[in-house]
Amino acid sequence: MKNYSKKDYSENKRKNYTNRSESNKFLRPSNSSDENYSKKNTFGKKPKNNKNQISKIKSEDKKDKNFPSSSNKNFSYKSNSRFSSNNNDLNLQQFSNKRNFDDWIWGKHSVYEALISERPINRIWCTSEIISSEKFYILLKELKAKGVLIEDVSWNRLSQLTFGASHQGVAMQLAHKKSISLDKLIDLSKTNCKNPIIVALDGITDPHNLGAIIRSAEAFNCKGIILPQRRSAGLTGTVAKVAAGALEHIPVSRVVNLNRSLEVLKKNNFLTVGLSEDSQLSISSFNEKSPIVVIIGSEDKGISLLTQKKCDYILRIPLKGKTSSLNASVAAAISLFHLTSN
Repeated sequence: MKNYSKKDYSENKRKNYTNRSESNKFLRPSNSSDENYSKKNTFGKKPKNNKNQISKIKSEDKKDKNFPSSSNKNFSYKSNSRFSSNNNDLNLQQFSNKRNFDDWIWGKHSVYEALISERPINRIWCTSEIISSEKFYILLKELKAKGVLIEDVSWNRLSQLTFGASHQGVAMQLAHKKSISLDKLIDLSKTNCKNPIIVALDGITDPHNLGAIIRSAEAFNCKGIILPQRRSAGLTGTVAKVAAGALEHIPVSRVVNLNRSLEVLKKNNFLTVGLSEDSQLSISSFNEKSPIVVIIGSEDKGISLLTQKKCDYILRIPLKGKTSSLNASVAAAISLFHLTSN
């Protein structure tokens, strides 16, 4: 029997281990007697990565880019990051495609020409340099007084809104209908109508709800819609589509301050009526004969406390089921039905 020195024994064992690693570099047979080999070697330590094995795995991964290998953790991490980045780019592209830019205008010259042509405007985003410029200052000030929402934003925020377009510091969204002043709306509402009804919205930010309310208001022969400048959806394409043509037949006034507008309406003999589920007065028992402003609040918060103080009456729609509240557009339709049928 050949005698092995300690050095020879270690060297021989190392060669056997290397040969066994080479024969099982990708997948160890399921019937292997050494069940713990994949986790530990014979010395109880994790086997070190073989450089040749890693280089071969990398070359295999490069050949098949659609299916990154998980054999090499570092390479797998880079591949997953690459695929994740592609997915994020795809999601961003899909999101940008969903946003309808048909009613958007950006660039100093394009926006300026749209402003002086008096096209209906829903919203304007611009940097502080644009606001303070001699060319835009007076125009923006007049539009703000008419109820157009003008936001002072940073250059980066404007780039996000336009998805990297060359905006030159200003962008705007056109409206699908030109709004009128509150005084003109009051005059129009009293033309050939003794007791007109006007709908005022407080915090309706969902364009689908706004479109549905406009549709119901026109269907029940209401004489106008009042929208606050802030905390309200604008007259966008979505609103016009949901309104199903009703937006073309009912006047809309965008006001800077809703509560001050309610005071003006009171001076013109309008009763202010709010809707709230906490009220003790049922809408079915309300029989006042007078010009009325119906105030509808948002679904989550309802009418603001300050606006409630401006109301002459606060009514509730009696519900018999377990559901405690209604969608804002549904509540508007029911209330308008009751008020116009008296």
